[in-house]
Amino acid sequence: MVNEHSNLKLVVTGLLLAILMSAMDNTIVATAMGTIVSDLGGFDKFIWVTSAYMVAVMAGMPIFGKLSDMYGRKRFFIFGLVVFLFGSALCGIAQSIVQLSIFRAIQGIGGGALMPIAFTIVFDIFPPEKRGKMTGLLGAVFGASSVLGPLLGAYITDYFSWHWIFYVNVPIGIVSFILITRYYKESLEYSKQKIDWIGAITLVISVVSLMFALELGGKEYAWDSLPIVSLFSSFAVFFVAFFIAELKAAEPILPLWLFKRRLFATSQILSFLYGGTFIILTVFIPIFVQAVYGGSAKNAGLILTPMMLGSVAGSSVGGIFLTKTSYRNLMLLSIVSYAVGMFFLGTMTIDTTQALLTIYMILVGFGVGFSFSLLPTASLHNLEPQYRGSANSTNSFLRSFGMTLGITIFGTLQNNMFTDKLKEAFKGMQGTGSQIGMFEMDPRQIFQADERANIPEMVLDKIILAMSDSITHTFLLSLIPIALAAITIFFMGNSRVEVPTKEKQE
Repeated sequence: MVNEHSNLKLVVTGLLLAILMSAMDNTIVATAMGTIVSDLGGFDKFIWVTSAYMVAVMAGMPIFGKLSDMYGRKRFFIFGLVVFLFGSALCGIAQSIVQLSIFRAIQGIGGGALMPIAFTIVFDIFPPEKRGKMTGLLGAVFGASSVLGPLLGAYITDYFSWHWIFYVNVPIGIVSFILITRYYKESLEYSKQKIDWIGAITLVISVVSLMFALELGGKEYAWDSLPIVSLFSSFAVFFVAFFIAELKAAEPILPLWLFKRRLFATSQILSFLYGGTFIILTVFIPIFVQAVYGGSAKNAGLILTPMMLGSVAGSSVGGIFLTKTSYRNLMLLSIVSYAVGMFFLGTMTIDTTQALLTIYMILVGFGVGFSFSLLPTASLHNLEPQYRGSANSTNSFLRSFGMTLGITIFGTLQNNMFTDKLKEAFKGMQGTGSQIGMFEMDPRQIFQADERANIPEMVLDKIILAMSDSITHTFLLSLIPIALAAITIFFMGNSRVEVPTKEKQE
């Protein structure tokens, strides 16, 4: 019994390492992108480095989730791990931005298997009374990774080289590979089923079309341009085809009947809404710190530490109390903390102290942390083992989709507000046109200490005010989806994790 207990700890360690590695990969790369572009060139194509990974991850999640239900978790988790490590090694030796984008897509294929299957394995190997704590632990690592990524990326890029943000995955992945292959013994039996090829193909095409439309729209092409309109049209057509295929398939990639279960449906909506709002915090708080406080990139990364600690605490608390009260009660605590923290962030000004910012971040981090452990568990509530992979991958997919859509929408809103406020601030001013023109050509000036010092104080003050107002107004706008999340929580019902009594266990 002691040996079995030790083995479970080693399996969880392997899963945690894989989650940390895959969840952190996109944010760690974003921090190093400037250095990568300066080394490899291809500034006009750098967007593909991020897009290729995200597209592959999101397209793969539902498919790998279903395959793990059909043929076993272990083989597809190991497959994902090996592909991810292979892609990481290739990324480190990339000689051009095009090569790097292709290798990132390979990474993404592996990453699409790791996250959802890891959570499902924990649900398989632990009894109900221990699942809460374990999913809380996995959720805490997932939440921490989104904050640790930018900081670690900046550190590795500055003190080593950008190649090592990919190479660092290899030793971590090898340890995870050894632990899972040696100590994870699947006890569930799986029966071979017919693969839903039509569903898989239409899903991939629809997801790829939508992701590229969101990533390229407003950047490479105008939103009303033919390429973007065509991509959105492709998404609509193939998504409808996917929906029809799932209704007719004997073993669909995504069993649509799951959405008839109230707890499952509400959990998916909440994952989408939480993902879409949490991502703007990790993006805009560092920008606020650099632009308003004049901090460095490293300080901007460090400033997110309170939010990371808050999310770890929230995830852990949610997991611990999962067997003591309903999902709804815990998520109500989550949404109150989240909404209050976001509201206070929306009231910040250029005079707000970093101490107050820290308190606000702890509040939002604590609130969103609950979602990392509760929502994956709620998705699997009272669900038979043969559907757990599909259910969990759907939850991971919708959170990732929410993050992509959220940063696209809120990023566009913030950028438009910033531009409008700048024009309004400098309307009618004389003698500042050249400075403003220069700033608009290279917005990074305000984030670089040496360049920032060259901006006239009168001009700098107006730029800082415009940046501050545009970011805080974006935080206030995010209260709209947070309010929708609050309404959704009331429909979760009174379901809770039922712990078998000793008599039933015997």
